[in-house]
Amino acid sequence: MTGTDVTDLAEMPGDWQRALAVVAHPDDLEYGCAAAVAAWTDAGKEVVYVLATRGEAGIDSIGPDACGPLREQEQRDSAAVVGVGTVEFLDHRDGVVEYGLGLRRDIAAAIRRHRPELVVTLNHRDTWGGGPGAPWNTPDHVAVGRATLDAAGDAGNRWIFPELIDQGLEPWNGVRWVAVAASGTPTHAVDAGPGLDRAVRSLLCHRAYIEGLTDQDPEEYVRSFLTGATSRASDRFGGRPAVAFELFGR
Repeated sequence: MTGTDVTDLAEMPGDWQRALAVVAHPDDLEYGCAAAVAAWTDAGKEVVYVLATRGEAGIDSIGPDACGPLREQEQRDSAAVVGVGTVEFLDHRDGVVEYGLGLRRDIAAAIRRHRPELVVTLNHRDTWGGGPGAPWNTPDHVAVGRATLDAAGDAGNRWIFPELIDQGLEPWNGVRWVAVAASGTPTHAVDAGPGLDRAVRSLLCHRAYIEGLTDQDPEEYVRSFLTGATSRASDRFGGRPAVAFELFGR
């Protein structure tokens, strides 16, 4: 135990080969998971990114028609920094993603295509963290996170979305865990130290988004944010900087 009544974070399982990360927007993974992804790809694991949107509504000064392709390229460049070569976009509309059968079907199809043992997503709850005054989460994050948890089961049932079988996507019941990043109740973690510099460079690839978000120097902003984010769980992870996850088994 650390502190008074806080349980230490366990090491994330390592006995897997393929992971699928499913989030709503370009930069969602870079704001929390990239250091873990770098550690996984360094260990020879395969990680694929699937994004529900292209982030086309994310920069106030750039219209969606120009913003979508820009942010898509930033995401591909960002993923490459941490060893991810496959990035897919599901083409749901940024800002108005709806939880429902269409979203579940699209994510289940991605799981069947890539056949991961580990699925990663972002906080699906209404707030970031818990307790009074916690910042409100966005509807896109909530919808995609919730749908990803459900689609992990949908992917293994041939009678849910049988049209996917007609498309050549046979059921995949091999998802063993779903790991939720940025959860207010994490249970496991990955050492962020070895991958932190690459995580910084990965987030810096989203330069257009960052420059629209803050007047601070982009590198200073990114390094400060990620150093702070990975240090918050360190007292529960042997003093090491950590990417924390809430891990659900299946």
